[in-house]
Amino acid sequence: MKSMKIANIGEIRNELNKYKKGKKLDIHQFNQVARLAWLGKIVMQPLDLEDAECKSFLVYIQEPEELAAHFLDTDQELSGGIHIIDGEQAMAMVEIMRSGVEERAKLYEDLSRSDFYFRYFYQPGQEDKADDPAAGQDKTEG
Repeated sequence: MKSMKIANIGEIRNELNKYKKGKKLDIHQFNQVARLAWLGKIVMQPLDLEDAECKSFLVYIQEPEELAAHFLDTDQELSGGIHIIDGEQAMAMVEIMRSGVEERAKLYEDLSRSDFYFRYFYQPGQEDKADDPAAGQDKTEG
């Protein structure tokens, strides 16, 4: 059985620390990921739950749906991959996701209370006008 000698432990530690810190997204990337987070298209997990010093998160970024993709210009290298993002930006993503869920829930709540039939087919006083032959004429016409 062969064993491999580790030549430089400092190099390995530096590499581990780089992963523990995570990557800071630039402004353009952050905004793209934030938009997808608002839509609920990212999945996050702390990188190392056992290490209290490690604040980074593993972030899986899902492809947006076709309608959203039409309007959101998302870099291909971001979508469909798992990224290690630094703790500060990851916590901002958590807040953005929470905000997106709350706003979408309110939208669905409002939608569930919408009465489309009355919006499009009922106008107050419409029954009174049905008996009046002049009701069908536009008042601006002479």
